[in-house]
Amino acid sequence: MTDETNEDAVPANRRRLWIAFLPLVLFIALSGVFLYQLGSGKDASEIPSVLIGTKAPSLDLPPLDGLTANGVPVPALTDAAIRGQLSLVNVWASWCVPCRQEHPILLELSRDPRVELVGINYKDKNDNALKFLGELGNPFAAVGVDPAGKAAIDWGVYGIPETYLVGPDGEILFKQIGPFTTESLRDKLLPAIEKAMSQAAPAG
Repeated sequence: MTDETNEDAVPANRRRLWIAFLPLVLFIALSGVFLYQLGSGKDASEIPSVLIGTKAPSLDLPPLDGLTANGVPVPALTDAAIRGQLSLVNVWASWCVPCRQEHPILLELSRDPRVELVGINYKDKNDNALKFLGELGNPFAAVGVDPAGKAAIDWGVYGIPETYLVGPDGEILFKQIGPFTTESLRDKLLPAIEKAMSQAAPAG
């Protein structure tokens, strides 16, 4: 009896030992993948989005109360705000340091007649968002507030800022993860805009 009991206990002990070490094994494996990506020199902003090439999620967000342009309230962000035109949907917040860093580029993009720039204000306080835009300038033709982050989840946001180029037909054409830089604007977004415009030209 004693020998049989001991024999039964050995596999059970091994199973418990394996279960105890499983999180460590998974951590080591994930660390290896991360280090490989880091060592490969791949830019985190180049993570592909599964939404590229698909129809953009529906937008029905309330406006940022108190935000005006030329004395007129800036409209809410709905499907109608981007329907039928090449649009940039930027996800931002006043507490986001990289959002502040990319803001001059957004102001520049807001003057590009080829695209309509709109914003999703993510998990922010109304007063802080107004102060942010009041200090830095408002590049957005429409702003929708997303206090719980539900819209950001629908859009597959990894972390802000993120920006999506959406075609006139509602298809997501390009995604920028992280803040725009002069280089990413020149090498990635502007070519994507030009490509979208050239494809739309024959139909026009």
